[in-house]
Amino acid sequence: MMKLMELIQARYNHLSKGQQKVARYLLKNPREFALHSAKEIGEQSGISETTVIRFCYAIGLSGYSELQKTVRDQIVFEKSSLTSYYSSKLELMDEPRFFEQVMGKDSQFIQETIMRINEADFHKAIDRLASAEQVYICGLRSSFPIANWLAFSLGIVRKNVQLIRRDTDDVLSMISGMTSGSVLIALSFHRYMKETLHIAEIAKSKEACIIGITDSPVAPIRDVADILLPLHSAEISTLDIAPALISFINAIVAGVTIKNKANFEKRKEDYDRINSEGFFFS
Repeated sequence: MMKLMELIQARYNHLSKGQQKVARYLLKNPREFALHSAKEIGEQSGISETTVIRFCYAIGLSGYSELQKTVRDQIVFEKSSLTSYYSSKLELMDEPRFFEQVMGKDSQFIQETIMRINEADFHKAIDRLASAEQVYICGLRSSFPIANWLAFSLGIVRKNVQLIRRDTDDVLSMISGMTSGSVLIALSFHRYMKETLHIAEIAKSKEACIIGITDSPVAPIRDVADILLPLHSAEISTLDIAPALISFINAIVAGVTIKNKANFEKRKEDYDRINSEGFFFS
C-alpha cells in the first residue's frame, strides 16, 4: 500500500481548496485524526465534516475509518526514521563494496531530486537571496547541521547572513530586526518542528520573505512560505535525504554567487586582504 504522505502528495493538486486544507491539517495534527471523529476534526479545524469525508474518497480511501487506521499505522505508531535508515542499509550489508552501494543510493537520491525541483521557484529564491538586505537561516534538531553549513557557505559569498541558534540567541530579538527587505530560509523536514513554523510565522508578520526548504509539497511550512522548495523525498529518514540536500544547498550558494557577481568579487577581495597567517598552515 502506498504511504499516506505519498498518496496525499500525488493527489494534492487535484483536491479542492477545502480538501487541501484537510490535507495540511492532517500533516500538522496526525494524532488528532487518530483519536477523533470526522465531525470533531471538522469542528477543530473549521472544515465541514462532509469535506473531511470527501477528502478520504479523493485520495482513494474507502472512508474516514480507513483514513484513521492508516494514520495510526503509518504516522502515529510508525517506526522511527533511524530504524528505517538502518533497515535500508542492512539490505546492502552483504553486497560487495558496501561503501559503493551506499554512495550509489545517495547519487540516485540526488538525481531524483534534480528531476523534481521547480526551476522557476529556484530562480525566484536566488533573486530574493541575492537582493535581500539580511538573510536569516533557521533549522532545528536534525536540520541544524545543514542550516549551519548553509549559513557558513552563504556568508562567504554575501554579507548579513545570520544563523538562528535557539540555544544561545535571543530569537525574538533577532526576528524583531527583520523587515520587508529580509529573507528567512526555513529548513523543515519530517518530523516537522512546530517551533520552526512558529519562527517563520513571526518573520512573516514582519513582512520578511519566507523560503521553505522541505521534503514534501504539503509540509506544514507551506502555509507561510512565499517560495517553497520541496525535495520530494519518499524516504522519511533525514539521514538519507542529507546528500541531496547538501548538493541542493551548494546549487543555491552557486546561484547567489553568479547572480551577485560584483558583490562577490568585492567580498573576495576583502577576504583575501585579511592576514590569515595566524589561522592557517601555509
